[in-house]
Amino acid sequence: MHRAISTFVFLFCAGTAFGADASEATVKAALLKKYPDVPVESVTKTPVAGIYEVFTNGQMIYTDETATHLFVNANLIDTDKKVNLTAIKFDQLPLNLAVKRVKGKGTRRLAYFADPNCGYCKKFEQDLAKINDVTLYVFLYPVLGQDSIDKAKSIWCSKDKIKAWDDQLVNNIAPTAAGTCDTSAIDKTLAFGKQKNISGTPTMFFVDGQRVPGAIPGEMIEQRLAAAK
Repeated sequence: MHRAISTFVFLFCAGTAFGADASEATVKAALLKKYPDVPVESVTKTPVAGIYEVFTNGQMIYTDETATHLFVNANLIDTDKKVNLTAIKFDQLPLNLAVKRVKGKGTRRLAYFADPNCGYCKKFEQDLAKINDVTLYVFLYPVLGQDSIDKAKSIWCSKDKIKAWDDQLVNNIAPTAAGTCDTSAIDKTLAFGKQKNISGTPTMFFVDGQRVPGAIPGEMIEQRLAAAK
């Protein structure tokens, strides 16, 4: 099985039944009816009967024919060993590869993978700016092309990495440092992300093991930080 779509399953009671002859268009219409503000970029029928692959907000999710169930956070399962290969404990993250930022006392912790050119990451940073008492671990994860790689290397090589990151993501000021220092941390981050099936940005990890792909509002970040003890 190439994709096991478990972990977070959200159930929605209301919905229009389309039956077994549902098409990509009707699935998309059902999703937009329930979530009119969510940008559904594409809907594709999978080889699994009744399951559709949806690309939205920089991430891949899955739904059934009536969009009654959403399967979020694709997990890869070893069916022989009964092991979840994509589950990551917070302290198993390579935190030494991240840019560390402490806000307030920093008693809460949040790690996330982000691309410097990711539009959703920029909105995510605006929401993060309002959150205090947190230690942030920012993994530079340039997956959107060569320009993202160049900017990530420049940020990593900057004298003040946090300022260079904020300038790029929040202030729309591109980094200027030459990316000629040791940038192996970025290569290692990309290899780690590929191994752990981190396919979109931002992807967050909370200390209780929650893995959240895609940007979520600031109030939801606060709720998850409070719950992740």
